[in-house]
Amino acid sequence: MDEPPTIAGVILELCEKAVPPDFVDPADAAQAFAKATGRLSVPWQGYLDRVRETAVVLAREGKITIYRRGEPADPDTFKGPYKLGLPKA
Repeated sequence: MDEPPTIAGVILELCEKAVPPDFVDPADAAQAFAKATGRLSVPWQGYLDRVRETAVVLAREGKITIYRRGEPADPDTFKGPYKLGLPKA
């Protein structure tokens, strides 16, 4: 039996598919998660807070990087619009 999709899994998958210099928009992650779960009763915008919370956890673990204005941002202090991507090598 397949595991249900998780926000972390969706974020990681999208980040792995993004070709630099492209980043993942949090709205795209929320939409992809809503579509993957089939929970059409909850608009994708309802997942944006969970996407942000999950992105912070993944960034702290070093699995992704949160970007502000194209530069890596501190996951504990960033504010405003952001994008997601894999850490730069």
